[in-house]
Amino acid sequence: MNPRTASPRRTRSGAIVALATFLAALFAALLLPTAAHAAEGDPYTISGNVQLDGEPLEGVALSIDGPGGVQDVETNDEGRWSVKVPEKGVEYTVTLDEQTLPEGIAVVEDTDGDGAPNVTTAEMGQGGRLTVNFFIGEGERNVTSFFDQLLQRLLLGLNFGLMLGLAAVGLSLVFGTTGISNFAHAEMVTFGAVAALFLVGPASLALPVWLGIPVAIILSALLGLVLDIGIWRPLRRKGVGVVQLMILSIGLSLALRYVFQFFIGGDTQQLPAMVPSVSIPLGGAVSTTLNDLVSMGISIVVIVAFALWLTRSRLGKATRAISDNPSLAAASGIDVDRVVRVVWIISGALAGLAGILYAYYRPGIRWDMGAQILLLVFAAVTLGGLGTAFGALVGSIIIGVLVEASSLWIPADLRYAGALVVLIIILLVRPQGILGRRERIG
Repeated sequence: MNPRTASPRRTRSGAIVALATFLAALFAALLLPTAAHAAEGDPYTISGNVQLDGEPLEGVALSIDGPGGVQDVETNDEGRWSVKVPEKGVEYTVTLDEQTLPEGIAVVEDTDGDGAPNVTTAEMGQGGRLTVNFFIGEGERNVTSFFDQLLQRLLLGLNFGLMLGLAAVGLSLVFGTTGISNFAHAEMVTFGAVAALFLVGPASLALPVWLGIPVAIILSALLGLVLDIGIWRPLRRKGVGVVQLMILSIGLSLALRYVFQFFIGGDTQQLPAMVPSVSIPLGGAVSTTLNDLVSMGISIVVIVAFALWLTRSRLGKATRAISDNPSLAAASGIDVDRVVRVVWIISGALAGLAGILYAYYRPGIRWDMGAQILLLVFAAVTLGGLGTAFGALVGSIIIGVLVEASSLWIPADLRYAGALVVLIIILLVRPQGILGRRERIG
């Protein structure tokens, strides 16, 4: 075997082993179930009682959706429930799971006139407390069929997967061209949302959304350029190993994360609405929102444009050549540094866009929001095939659908673990990932 070709292979193998070890450690930590709860410092309370003829109903499940994400809770032996939330002056949706009520008992009064008695949407006032009660009695339950629930979850999963794909493609490009497992990619995702907040937020520049969001994406691209010029290119030229670079990226991730916390605090903050809040029925009990449709449309357009660039442009073909064999690409006259610089710019822009869309999906912006999905992004990249951009997209859609659909069978707190179990099974059968192969195509 030629030692010149053996060394890069050993280096890449070492990076893959280190990445797999880190993912395994995170997966082990993830298997420890923790109940959904508000973030530290969230001071506001939503509470209520569930009673039947003055008698408390214990073990009734409810979900509360709003800024900070979805929280699940059950009533105690006194029929009471309570959760902490990060925002006041905004609307929260409380859904009572009628399947957890006694036989023949249902929510019998529609309190907000939306046609779903077990769902109540109410705004928390400036006092910081909101009480939501349901009128329980004998009656027919508002039951959604399992098929409709599955279709709804698949739709949400597709939206989530496309958003993950934007982040995963950029991460995969960087790994394919430089060999770096960039754990600071999570903060590049967060940066896009934070930049948008400072540009379009009512307490800052308050630019129009149509102007502020593109500017935030441009700033995210500049962040990728600055990181390459200031950190990664000098280290590449010094011949620093990929394991050391991975460790450095973890330290950079922590540093940037707390910089974000310093500037925006620990609370969840909201971006102005991208489009009007409109619910669009799709038949039966399945519906979506205009925001979700716009988010999926943006993701698809950007991904198609990226695919055309990667497969048809000279720079895209050079990127794929470097991903396959950096030494041969350099020997054939390709300016590797220039291509890698472009890759970092594109990676930053895609991560920033993913962060903005994730801020609308959650909804809300937090200083650690990128870290919340970093494991899923790495899982998508590994599942699709390390270093393959198209594989990262396929892996992201699979992970997104599995995360959302699995909550029909397992507790919501374990839905990320379910996706990673599938990742492990697929890698045991096909270690190189779904599209991974010796000669990568993107």
